[in-house]
Amino acid sequence: MIRVTEQESKHHDIDKMSVLEILKGINSEDKIVPLAVEKAIPQIEKLAAAVAERMEKGGRLFYIGAGTSGRLGVVDASECPPTFGVPFDWVVGIIAGGDTAIRKAVENAEDDATQAWIDLQEYNINAKDCLIGLAASGTTPYVIGGLHTAREKGVLTGCIVCNEGGPIAAESDYPVEVVVGPEFLTGSTRMKSGTAQKLVLNMLSTTVMIRLGRVKGNKMVDMQLTNHKLVDRGTQMVMDELNIDHDHAADLLIRYGSVRKAVEASHK
Repeated sequence: MIRVTEQESKHHDIDKMSVLEILKGINSEDKIVPLAVEKAIPQIEKLAAAVAERMEKGGRLFYIGAGTSGRLGVVDASECPPTFGVPFDWVVGIIAGGDTAIRKAVENAEDDATQAWIDLQEYNINAKDCLIGLAASGTTPYVIGGLHTAREKGVLTGCIVCNEGGPIAAESDYPVEVVVGPEFLTGSTRMKSGTAQKLVLNMLSTTVMIRLGRVKGNKMVDMQLTNHKLVDRGTQMVMDELNIDHDHAADLLIRYGSVRKAVEASHK
């Protein structure tokens, strides 16, 4: 495989650039990312459809990764319950080194090829579930090992990587390869590669949740009402859907606890 993520930056002597030159250079590279994601949409489509089908039958979605990739998986998983009102164990993000690694790098955690499956067993992962490996390089041993064993156990496997033809893609039933090219800062895959993975995760989880019926029209009707902003947003949704005033909508929302339940109760 060609390690595009490790190739030298096209921008030279960046330590001698002005602030404006640095910012323009980073921005010029960032513009490449959505175009690379667009090329990968056929792969993303296959992965999203397969995950949605498994989850419709009671399966769960797991992400595993190390470093930036692992953190992005944790972020996406943690945002699904408040956004879509799903249980906290429907989408699970696991990072090499455990929760400590979310804030502080854990030495050599990504090099242990057996630890991911041990971590996954804490959640009783089984053949109904889906596992997506996240690794910009496509070569992280923690992710390779987890996908390999999961696949042997009948778990649906996928990945989001930024190099083509790597061992993580080889262990995936549904690989997604988004090749964004060398980073502005050589090898710093928290930049373009991380942005690409974040975009694909947004596309994947949102598509799956829509397919699972967690969205009505274009609204987050099952979102958790965890702060004043979200209560206000939910109240507006109820007002718009039922064509009622603010106070009536707010009363229904508080009484039933979600936009969906408030609207459904009013239609009975």
